[in-house]
Amino acid sequence: MTLPIINISPMFGSTAERQTVAAQIHHACCEVGFFYITGHNVAVELQNRLEALSREFFALPLERKMEIRMKLGGRAWRGYFPVGDELTSGQPDWKEGIYFGAELGLEHPLVKAGTPMHGANLFPTNPPLFRETVLEYMAAMTELGHRLMVGIALSLGLEASYFADRYTADPLTLFRIFNYPAGKESGWGVGEHTDYGLLTILKQDDAGGLQVKSQSRWIEAPPIENTFVCIIGDMLDRMTGGLYRSTPHRVRNQSSRDRLSFPFFFDPNFNAQVAPIDLGH
Repeated sequence: MTLPIINISPMFGSTAERQTVAAQIHHACCEVGFFYITGHNVAVELQNRLEALSREFFALPLERKMEIRMKLGGRAWRGYFPVGDELTSGQPDWKEGIYFGAELGLEHPLVKAGTPMHGANLFPTNPPLFRETVLEYMAAMTELGHRLMVGIALSLGLEASYFADRYTADPLTLFRIFNYPAGKESGWGVGEHTDYGLLTILKQDDAGGLQVKSQSRWIEAPPIENTFVCIIGDMLDRMTGGLYRSTPHRVRNQSSRDRLSFPFFFDPNFNAQVAPIDLGH
């Protein structure tokens, strides 16, 4: 079994073309909860630049990386964590990473109110252009998230603006860059889990290691050049009454080098009241 690959370029075009994509999304979300996308309009140059700069950062000595440790991010929940600091189902993950979110200054009302997951990012001084590249990538992924939610709305037989009107006009966006070091073949980089939110848009490098649980068995989700993997989260699963499936997945880096992963989380506004979708139309 392989995961569906959907060309979403019609989502940038006419309404008639969108319905074809919506039907493919519906099938993928009902059957697997995972699908690849092509035709997404995110520049390859930007993706390559982000990957190269991320490798530079993770190659730094630990004390340099700890200069932007998560403790300094406070309630904004931003910054770097070292290998073993994150747990999945009580087991330490064999990965390190950096947490980012929407770049918000001290004057922003949500920051003033001390709202969790809102605030300024922590960026390293080296490598140069890391800050600019991450923010450019997040802007591109936010736009892609809006497009995908139109497709998901249409796939459910809803008006195209259903999610934007209720939840995601001003979305909560969270971005992670993870590095799975080589040399831990016996253990999981991250163990079996589901994503908690609405939609995850994942960029992988070419190392492989992602596995998806479908119909009680594990299948590989190998890297495919210039694609993203879309993952349905627990929130959308519950909103659709289980019609769209939040699928367990895990990672083991079995390659001989470090593996990079770039999950982008596109979720409702922090203050949105999330409710079940009436699918009885």
